[in-house]
Amino acid sequence: MTKTLNTDPSCMDDFDPNSLTVDQARNKIHESISAVDGIESVAIRSSLGRTLASPILSPIDVPSHTNSAMDGYAVNSHDLPATGHKTLSVCGTAFAGHPLELELSAGQCARIMTGAMLPAGTDTIIMQEHVERDGDSITIDGRNKAGQHVRQAGEDLATGQTVLEAGRLITPADLGLMASLGIAEVQVRRRLRVAFFSTGDELRSIGQPLETGQIYDSNRYTLYGALTSLGVDILDMGVIPDDRQLIEQAFEHAAENADAMITTGGVSVGEADFVKETLDKLGQVGFWKISMKPGRPLSFGKVGKANFFGLPGNPVSAMVTFYQIVLPALNAMMGKSDVEAITIQARCISPLKKSAGRVEFQRGILEQDAQGQMVVRSTGHQGSHILRSMSQANCFIILPLESPGTAVDEMVTVQPFYGLF
Repeated sequence: MTKTLNTDPSCMDDFDPNSLTVDQARNKIHESISAVDGIESVAIRSSLGRTLASPILSPIDVPSHTNSAMDGYAVNSHDLPATGHKTLSVCGTAFAGHPLELELSAGQCARIMTGAMLPAGTDTIIMQEHVERDGDSITIDGRNKAGQHVRQAGEDLATGQTVLEAGRLITPADLGLMASLGIAEVQVRRRLRVAFFSTGDELRSIGQPLETGQIYDSNRYTLYGALTSLGVDILDMGVIPDDRQLIEQAFEHAAENADAMITTGGVSVGEADFVKETLDKLGQVGFWKISMKPGRPLSFGKVGKANFFGLPGNPVSAMVTFYQIVLPALNAMMGKSDVEAITIQARCISPLKKSAGRVEFQRGILEQDAQGQMVVRSTGHQGSHILRSMSQANCFIILPLESPGTAVDEMVTVQPFYGLF
């Protein structure tokens, strides 16, 4: 009897009609998730890297008073000569934080320092370099304009104006901005809780001896680094052996204690791959395959209230799928308003091989050439097991679904790691 071989597409095939495109997978996930509930008030110093839960409105005008933009002399614009010269008498000095408590009349001026409040009766600043000082008088010419070098009250921010929008990731500059407004506390979303574990009998943790056929688990360490940089609360559940009962227990524990759970390994179709079987039993399956390389066997679903992401076991595949699929989802769950990674165009100085049928995220090195132009080159062999290629790289080179590859000096789309990692 003739034996029929399995002809289903595998991860080595270039095209699988049953796979979602990267954009379809992202959209499907986006439609299935929502930002976590829970808002807390924290001191602004503790808000760094957190997601702003509600907009911040300015409680004051910034600047709070009309002031000088530079060191010089405060005058009334009516005293500015159109031509020739004019002499004004100096009636005092205004310092930042120590205003001059005088109202100046025609023909009078005041020495003023940067940031000092304009004395009453003045509306213009003349740079000290454009003045001739002689005792208690100055001489000015016709080069000056009314209102110059003055910062008006509320020019930067008016009372009640929106300063920071909800969904913003709070930066160091934001801390200074809030402090300048006298804001001591801010409302942020609670931290996202993410559980993760690796599966596989071949995996060993650092410190354990390796026996024949065994390898050290690197995926939990790259995920730890990525999640720590993201600023989430982490539950590292270690390595779970290929045992149906133990994997089920891990799923249940993760779902009870986290908003999202991430596994690496066990999402293919091998006889000992229990992740898919467990997700079918305990949760809901969204999809199992994406038309991308590396990382086709990526799964998404739900277990209880937790969103589930099943990443491939190969180290590079796990990292690429995390940054391309999981990271945008986690950002959205954190309530961030801007979750799109930046891409740029650069000239590729090394040939890139690719077969049509799926998007490829090749590892590259982005740099400036001798002319100051941005160029990108491959890190070399792009095997999904070569973690060193990720360590050497500083960007992804994104080759579209239909691309047959790239010749030297062609323009390519590049996604820098900066801001992504």
